[in-house]
Amino acid sequence: MDLNFKDKKTLVRVDFNVPLDASYKITDDTRIRAALPTIKHILKSGGAVILMSHLGRPQKKLKEDGSINVEKFTLQHVVKHLGKLLRKKVKFCPETVGKEATKMAKELQAGEVLILENTRFQKEESAGDEAFAKKLSRLAQLYVNDAFGTAHRAHASTTTVATFFKANAKCFGFLMQKEIENAEKVINNPKRPLTAIIGGAKVSDKILLLEKLIDFADNLLIGGGMAYTFLKAQGGSIGNSLVEEDKLKLANRLLAKAAKKGVKIYLPKDSMAADKFDAKAKKATKYSKRIPKGWMGLDIGEKAQKEFAEVIQKSSTILWNGPMGVFEMKPFAKGTMAVAKAVAKATSKGAFSLVGGGDSVAAVNQMGLADKVSYVSTGGGAMLEFLEGKELPGIAAMH
Repeated sequence: MDLNFKDKKTLVRVDFNVPLDASYKITDDTRIRAALPTIKHILKSGGAVILMSHLGRPQKKLKEDGSINVEKFTLQHVVKHLGKLLRKKVKFCPETVGKEATKMAKELQAGEVLILENTRFQKEESAGDEAFAKKLSRLAQLYVNDAFGTAHRAHASTTTVATFFKANAKCFGFLMQKEIENAEKVINNPKRPLTAIIGGAKVSDKILLLEKLIDFADNLLIGGGMAYTFLKAQGGSIGNSLVEEDKLKLANRLLAKAAKKGVKIYLPKDSMAADKFDAKAKKATKYSKRIPKGWMGLDIGEKAQKEFAEVIQKSSTILWNGPMGVFEMKPFAKGTMAVAKAVAKATSKGAFSLVGGGDSVAAVNQMGLADKVSYVSTGGGAMLEFLEGKELPGIAAMH
């Protein structure tokens, strides 16, 4: 953030895509708080801030008459809360670009903050449209990208707009810098042993990540629904557990690749199984490779929790992405909670831990352990793609 912001207007792409309840109250303001250091720095340096963000997917959830559901997706929902956090009045523009946006941006004084309406109200946003991006760029002299959560999307406000600013008039915000630095601690010269904990429902969602991790991790702990595809590939009986039949060969190939590279893969020895996908279902602990017909594994069992925790304790670098079970149902959240505690404990002993991905972040937050791990990423999909080694459009556009 080495630009001169004094007496200039800065267009800042933030990620204010926050969860709202039925009455549009913010239920988790992590992403808004994460952007505060950048906003405050520009204001303190004597600049004015014009914020742009998306909220939800309004173009995919149009009303029956084909119009945008403004009431549900307007960024007005975050204005008051941001004002409270900044301790100053925040202005709101009911359009993203146009006459009013131009007028409000022009009249904005140093030390003031303006939020533009949801960028995704415009179809041009997700198309990465140049004319729309150019209109956005005309609102300010400087551009700061602080939205890591959307850096993997080549949208107008995250990528195209950057092309209208010279190299000396654009930079990353503090959050974006932190995200990149922390991800690089895992990828470049990590302290060993490096343990990756990967969960979630499907192997197919994380094929590239698993491939990449086998190249540089020492241990790979696999939990969640995806574990059963690996367990079945090894010849286990998994009952009615989630399985991707078309990924069994791939699972075997990944296991063989890991063995060849000396990477230890740990699958859950036991599972908390249930006779149906329901919090009130009949439950019993079963060996993961001996789950009876009609039963399904919905969490890692106590033996697996203990083994996973032991591996985590001996690690110097830890990457965690994805839950160990059906975390949203209380009876099947114990595995994820046990992993969260183990990661926090290892961190307190000097390990570097990076947590990314919705449910693992939610687990760490719910247990009050967010400040007990080294870094909690704000970008699930973006963090995954960064770790997979892909070039993110939102990052590439800044060079």
